[in-house]
Amino acid sequence: MKNYTITVNGNVYDVTVEEGASTGAPAAAPKAAPKAAPKAAPKAAAPAGAQGAVAVSAPMPGKILAVKASAGQAVRKGDVIMVLEAMKMENDIVAPQDGTIATINVAVGDSVEPGSALATMN
Repeated sequence: MKNYTITVNGNVYDVTVEEGASTGAPAAAPKAAPKAAPKAAPKAAAPAGAQGAVAVSAPMPGKILAVKASAGQAVRKGDVIMVLEAMKMENDIVAPQDGTIATINVAVGDSVEPGSALATMN
């Protein structure tokens, strides 16, 4: 057996490969043990008192394709605040209630994890 360290898209994996006679058929895929993924730099904090009372969270991991609302903008329940791409599909992130956007915590191109605060509302 041989051990290798492989980096794929910034993630580091320790891989063990079994040596053996080649039968022409591919061997089983090696099992990868992911190391701790590097953490993204924290976003700049909003000014004191600027956070809204209602958080709008990411429902799934993905990438922000568009931000359709801005801080201070009045929105109604169901209005599209931003568009999140996940698994090659565009998902509208909508306002959960009527109110005003207090903060937008992401920018176009940002990758987000489930539960990440995308915006806040009052």
